[in-house]
Amino acid sequence: MKHVVAVASGKGGVGKSTVAANLAVALANGESKKKVALIDVDFYGPSIPTLMGGGELKVDEKEKFIPALRYGVKYISIAFFLQNPDDPIVWRGPMFGKAINQLFHDVNWGDIDIAIVDMPPGTGDAQLSLSQMVSLSGAVVVSTPQEVALADVRRAIKMFEKVNVDVLGVVENMAGFITPAGERYDIFGTGGGEALSSTYDLPMLASLPIDMAVREGGDTGEPIAIAPDTTCGSIFHELANSLLAALERKEAAQPSLKIVN
Repeated sequence: MKHVVAVASGKGGVGKSTVAANLAVALANGESKKKVALIDVDFYGPSIPTLMGGGELKVDEKEKFIPALRYGVKYISIAFFLQNPDDPIVWRGPMFGKAINQLFHDVNWGDIDIAIVDMPPGTGDAQLSLSQMVSLSGAVVVSTPQEVALADVRRAIKMFEKVNVDVLGVVENMAGFITPAGERYDIFGTGGGEALSSTYDLPMLASLPIDMAVREGGDTGEPIAIAPDTTCGSIFHELANSLLAALERKEAAQPSLKIVN
């Protein structure tokens, strides 16, 4: 995996998994046609299989798992290992590290350009385990415009700073609702994403409105990013391009090794 990017929020309910799934689909189906992995480490609320339309795991001749594949994205989730999809995951902290290690190393991923990791809410065991076990290229933080979400995202940004993971930018989700008549309602407030971006000097990667098509696509397993001609589909493809540009800038800023004879 050339790049591993965490999609995090600090707070649940802001659409983080929806952003992660659609970002992965946009990366795989955009102009760059990247080879993409989507890894669901939101163990307490694994929703990637639902968002991606189900799927199943197989095992290869080396007894490694073959990930599910849809829309050009290879993906895996702890949900595939549950006997009943409604069974809860009841784990203590050390189990997170073991499970994350298995999702990365016991799966036959093949050649991958970029892995998108759907993180759980919070700043605890899963975040620390991932940052210690995997060389992250960076993180994308997702928030709604309201202060109660922004407060948790600020904590997530500071957590990534402490574990030396670069935050590549901010995605503002649920940024207003526009009625069919063209009226706009800022249900969750306005300007929160821009304020967060300005405070921490981070790029504003995307601002997504509330769109019923996004919700419908998530429920039916047909991510809106497969339709780049739609309003939010096009925004997700712009987000994918912005993320790739951020990764390129980071690579260009890395010091090069000069060998002197």
